[in-house]
Amino acid sequence: MELKLYDTLTKEKRVFVPLDRSNVRMYVCGPTVYDFAHIGNARPVIVFDVLFRLLRHLYGETHVTYVRNITDVDDKINDRAARDYPGLPLNDAIRKVTEKTAAQFHADVAALGCLPPTVEPRATDFVLPRADGKADMKSLIQTLLDRGNAYVAIGTEGKEVLFDVTSMPDYGALSRRRLDEQMPGARIAVDAHKKNAEDFVLWKESGSREPGWKGEFVPNPSGGYDAEFEISRKNAARLGLNSRVVTIHGRPGWHIECSAMSAAYLGDVFDIHGGGLDLIFPHHENEIAQSRCAHGTHAMANYWLHNGFLQVEGEKMSKSLGNFVTIHELLADWPGDVVRLTMLKSHYRSPIDWRRDELQRSQFELRSWADIISNMALEPNYENPDLSLLDSTMIRTLSDDLNTPLAISRLHELADQARKDRSKGAAFAANVNFIGLTSLHRPGFFSSTIAANVPPEKANLFTDSMRLMLNFKNYSANNFSLSASSISSQLEERGIVVRIGRRGEVDVGFSGRDDEPLDVLVERLIADRSAARARKDFAESDRIRDQLAAMGVAIKDGKGADGKPVTTWEVAR
Repeated sequence: MELKLYDTLTKEKRVFVPLDRSNVRMYVCGPTVYDFAHIGNARPVIVFDVLFRLLRHLYGETHVTYVRNITDVDDKINDRAARDYPGLPLNDAIRKVTEKTAAQFHADVAALGCLPPTVEPRATDFVLPRADGKADMKSLIQTLLDRGNAYVAIGTEGKEVLFDVTSMPDYGALSRRRLDEQMPGARIAVDAHKKNAEDFVLWKESGSREPGWKGEFVPNPSGGYDAEFEISRKNAARLGLNSRVVTIHGRPGWHIECSAMSAAYLGDVFDIHGGGLDLIFPHHENEIAQSRCAHGTHAMANYWLHNGFLQVEGEKMSKSLGNFVTIHELLADWPGDVVRLTMLKSHYRSPIDWRRDELQRSQFELRSWADIISNMALEPNYENPDLSLLDSTMIRTLSDDLNTPLAISRLHELADQARKDRSKGAAFAANVNFIGLTSLHRPGFFSSTIAANVPPEKANLFTDSMRLMLNFKNYSANNFSLSASSISSQLEERGIVVRIGRRGEVDVGFSGRDDEPLDVLVERLIADRSAARARKDFAESDRIRDQLAAMGVAIKDGKGADGKPVTTWEVAR
């Protein structure tokens, strides 16, 4: 099956042709572990997890290498370490911060149904030359100095190695930013020690209370020096030396980290590089520049993929607006499958407006899917899925630039088929598994049947009740007049005792009472609404309609054969 991906560099959807079908290679920028990841960070993790799954299906699980790095050296990490652990030596404090946040990141993305990448390198392991000979940052920087693409200078904060952007003629191709059109402004500090305003840091000197490594660099005489280095160069020439070593106790710049780690595991040129739109400039633009110049290649990656931005309730997410939400906080209230499905309903290149009502809609949809799996006693095989059961239509939609909205629509169609024909249930479960929804078979998260706690004589009563009532904790938050406590009371009147935890887990019991079926309750509410409409009490009519909607009941007003008003109802899906 042909795979097409939208390439940010060429601005077109292109047929994907791997460099080596036996080793398809993808790199995605991972987290900087100074704080818990927020929901905007969750989007690329989910998007490229879907692509990883698709590539493994198309080329074979053992023929795809997915690298996602962890940045564990950064000024933000230093600041957080000094703030949170003021009594510890800085290196110890940094270790505590990065270990805690990295562990939380792993737990969060696992809850979102994401597979671990093939390799997850940490930046600090690739700063200096390695015993295994894999690419490292210091060696790449020296190569750039040797080739005249970098120079050493002294800035206000000490010695630096800088990349000379004019040494790469097509710098700015990814972001469509031409150097001759760039004017120094508020975003770009015009430092006297830089040859060009856009020149960026490859290595910078560390202060006495900052982490650092011993960097010994041999500048290229043609690379350019400030006055102090020019004098030193002349002294070196007078002594008969062709070059001298500049020692900078410092740390790498952000961009060189990804160039080193991608080259270490994927080679000088690889297939796919991914990340968010916010990384196009300067991060990815600078990665391309330093990687191509260091390796002497025409490209760093053959396809560049970028996911769109995320807003919260129509506004940019920020701590100042009070709408900054971490994945960890979100997972305290919603199962990971709900978050994942909500993300996948939007095409990865489109913006997302993150709204609570969309999360509620996703949870309701997942509950109806979980009913299929639980009622058929199905359990998706997450370890060894049966790929023969995958739906060709869904794979085809995903192969068209990861069209997840259409893939989700196809899952709804497969769900309808499974409801009508039990023999198609296994195929539905396999395709749910493939898209990365991992909790539909887990009792208490979505499914309305909990066999271990439900006596056979109560099974039908419980199933019918819970299909309507399981989401009551979310309905009450929307100011429906039927509160969570009143719904719970009605369930208890029918002999059902239900308690729902923060993440949707269910504890259910029975009091032994045998009351009327749930449909009697619905019919009574509909009768009350009809009476309210007859007396033109439309406020009461609307209240009951909202109450029924909160219970998961869809009503439809019409006329009977005799021309009189008739209201019919069904369980909403």
